[in-house]
Amino acid sequence: MTNSTPDNNSKKGIELENLSWQEAEKVLDAETVIILPLGGQLKEHGPHLPLNNDWILARYLTGAVLERLPVVALPPLNYSYYPAMVDYPGTVSLQKSTALALIVEIVESIANFGPRAFYCLNTGISTMKPLAEARDILENRGLQFDYTDMNKHLTGARKLIEEQPGGGHADEIETSLMLAIAPDIVHLDKARPDFHGNASGPLQRTRNEDKPGVYSPTGSWGDPTKASAKKGHQLLEALLEGIVKDIQNISQIRKLKG
Repeated sequence: MTNSTPDNNSKKGIELENLSWQEAEKVLDAETVIILPLGGQLKEHGPHLPLNNDWILARYLTGAVLERLPVVALPPLNYSYYPAMVDYPGTVSLQKSTALALIVEIVESIANFGPRAFYCLNTGISTMKPLAEARDILENRGLQFDYTDMNKHLTGARKLIEEQPGGGHADEIETSLMLAIAPDIVHLDKARPDFHGNASGPLQRTRNEDKPGVYSPTGSWGDPTKASAKKGHQLLEALLEGIVKDIQNISQIRKLKG
């Protein structure tokens, strides 16, 4: 089994799905910060990590946030915009417009009951494109909205521990995070270095000079063989610190506006 978070009795926050509508009515007010976790449940992560890697990460991070802050969490959104991985079997990527609409409509549905502040606990990189557009739309409609930038929150920790020459997907960093929170899903015996310079574009399972992108036979981009649980715990601490500060900032801005 993957590492689990403590039971509900030890949490400061609430998972909305476990409430009745009458109970939900009591916690959905203008002072509430709503957390929308986002983690793909069908998205390739190389030969050594499962398709639901990001979903597992989103659930873990949500549980950790609920232990620390009195927020209300929605169920994780398990599909979004992942155009860089569509060459690999099992990956599902929505159109950016669809991913955008999902975020906006979910937020507006909950906003109908009172909440004005929302935070997407985001575990992707390409997902930030629809999330940025969603923020503009929602703020124009009087709602506060922000989201996780994993690159920003992990930069400091990466500088201290990273050994791979480069990467960004199912690599030393992402694999280390999973070794820290769910080691049973990681198969390091199947991991392979797969990095060929700082090229950009979608990953290609087979080399194709006629299409934009970078050749990655494994679907990893970096060197996951250098991953360790020790590195993962350092990364996790930095990531959670950044997420908590993001949410506290939302709460503070909400109080100033209120």
